[in-house]
Amino acid sequence: MSRLPRLRSSPDPSDPPVPFIATTLGFSMSTSGYKRKAEDDLDTEALDQPRKLPAIGNGATARPLAASRSALNRPTTTTGPAAKQPSGPQRLTRPEPPKLSTSAPRRTTRATSAPPKQVGVSSGLIRPFGRVVSASRVASGSGLQTKEFRDLQSQVASIESTQLANAEKLAQTMDAERAKVAELEANHRALSLELANAKSLELDKRRELVSASDEIQKLRMKHAKEIMGLEMEMKSKAREARELADELRLAKSDLERERNDVSNLKATLSHQSTSHITLNAQINALQAQKAAMQMQLDALMTTSSDRTLELETAHRRILDLEQDARESEMVRRKLHNMVQELKGNIRVFCRVRPVLTSDLSPTCSFTSNPPDNEEKGREADITFPDKRDHKEIVVSSSSSSAMGSERKEVYNFGFDRVFEPESTQTEVFEEISFLAQSCVDGYNVCIFAYGQTGSGKSFTMEGGLTEATTGMIPRAVNQVFKAADDLKSKGWEYKMDGQFLEIYNETINDLLGKGEFDKKKHEIKHDKSGTRVTDVNVMPLPSPASVTSLLRVANSRRTVAATLMNERSSRSHSVFTLRISGTNTHTGESCEGSLNLVDLAGSERLNSSGAAGDKDRLKETQNINKSLSALGDVIAALGEKGEKGEKHIPYRNSKLTYLLQNSLSGNSKTLMILNLSPLAAHLNESLCSLRFATKVNNTMIGTAKKQIRGSS
Repeated sequence: MSRLPRLRSSPDPSDPPVPFIATTLGFSMSTSGYKRKAEDDLDTEALDQPRKLPAIGNGATARPLAASRSALNRPTTTTGPAAKQPSGPQRLTRPEPPKLSTSAPRRTTRATSAPPKQVGVSSGLIRPFGRVVSASRVASGSGLQTKEFRDLQSQVASIESTQLANAEKLAQTMDAERAKVAELEANHRALSLELANAKSLELDKRRELVSASDEIQKLRMKHAKEIMGLEMEMKSKAREARELADELRLAKSDLERERNDVSNLKATLSHQSTSHITLNAQINALQAQKAAMQMQLDALMTTSSDRTLELETAHRRILDLEQDARESEMVRRKLHNMVQELKGNIRVFCRVRPVLTSDLSPTCSFTSNPPDNEEKGREADITFPDKRDHKEIVVSSSSSSAMGSERKEVYNFGFDRVFEPESTQTEVFEEISFLAQSCVDGYNVCIFAYGQTGSGKSFTMEGGLTEATTGMIPRAVNQVFKAADDLKSKGWEYKMDGQFLEIYNETINDLLGKGEFDKKKHEIKHDKSGTRVTDVNVMPLPSPASVTSLLRVANSRRTVAATLMNERSSRSHSVFTLRISGTNTHTGESCEGSLNLVDLAGSERLNSSGAAGDKDRLKETQNINKSLSALGDVIAALGEKGEKGEKHIPYRNSKLTYLLQNSLSGNSKTLMILNLSPLAAHLNESLCSLRFATKVNNTMIGTAKKQIRGSS
């Protein structure tokens, strides 16, 4: 809101100026003059200060302006034609004091609130005098002072009359100013009322404007929607028109094309009509040629049917011959196994492992001798001449004599089956699957792997992680469970139990025991029912999966260590025993069999394995070699027994031979799998293993018997 202009009184230019004078009157006159001057100064300061007016708003009452104190005390003077009061507001005027006359000399007196001043008579200006004269000097010059006093009184009287006139003039001016203020307040109230009415009217107009704007907006939106609908409809009509135009253009082009086709067809028809006769003649000639070709085709079909019949006959003949060959091979194998069983020999299979990546790695060293390191990674000269029956293996070695000449030696060995490095686990198990069937039939079966360390015994028996690399132990167990399931239809019910032992430093440890190996002393007992070990855990095996978990636990507890010849060498002999007891519910017949799967620790030399510098490895190597030597002694004694009759067999020289006594004494079907390394650095150990396997294959242990109990 705006403020009203500040009202200030302005001096009238017709008034004479009031000079500043110093009175020489008495104490009272000077005091009253100073008071009036102080009041005038206060009024002037009050007028100089801006005054705030109340804001003009709706419902606010305007308060009339109050006149200042100095304006009330000032007279209003009007002279001449300017005395008429103007219609509009006039400026406030300040009255001026009358001029003092300076014709007569003035006497100086002592003022109470200001220093004395002298008045210069010659110059016409009032000047202050010197100090106030003493009482003695006043008495001496009383005559002169009386005259001056009268003059001063007359001047004071004229001043007072002038002040009265100014007061009246100021009063008139104040009345005029009050009238002006009243008129301004009335105008202010009227303007405030008009402003309030204008504001209310403006609010109404704004409401109407907002309502009208909303209505206009709605109309615009409606109009825009209608325009949009019309535009869409127009676009749709335009699109339909374009489509119709395109269809019309296509129809015209089709019509033109059809007309051209008709004209072309008419021309072609006229041309074809002339060619029809020529074609008829050609057709007659071709029909005659077709008849001749048909006769040739019939002859060829007859010949082809004869050839097809002959081919089918030959194919059936080939299939029959192949089936006869397979059956003959199976019969041959069965007869061979029967001959071996009647002879009582231990059957021996030989398997040569392939060269591994670790064999070629420069960071891996199986031996500590520099010559062996030079030969590391080089394959030995091993050949397999028998490509039909796979029963022979030939090992060639070359050495230098003392005279410096090279000497080459060739060693021929024959076994029941020889597996080349490319042979798979499936091919190996196919040859021993009959033994798993024999175990279900009530025979004791023993399969043990023999060979130097690092030749692949553990891989052959236990296998790898994939299904293709599954070892002989899980495959044999699965075969036993499969054979037992096949015999259920004939009334046989089987119960299977398993145990897993290791012979470490001539001490029997239970690999299925709780926690660490216990301190119990396990003893081996032989009786009519078979071989058993005291204080071992025998786990029931309801499914092949339970056997897998049992093997996993046993392998995690088996003793292994790193040597120079094998990074993970088995330091103990492991023996897995599967006991099978079956009963026929139809006939009451029962049988008991056992399957012993043995993974022997590898034979090794102290210089090659690096065990001489380690006390624990030295003791392990000594016990491993001792047990394998005891096994060789037992095999040798069994061979001499067959030649010379009765002879003592040193089974008790080792826990290994004593545990395998029934498997080696003729009461079991025994199979030894000889594992060989293909490296030239291991050729000497391979030759020792081949000689030992030959001795085992030539040993007669008697014929195994089926353990059957009749019904009670």
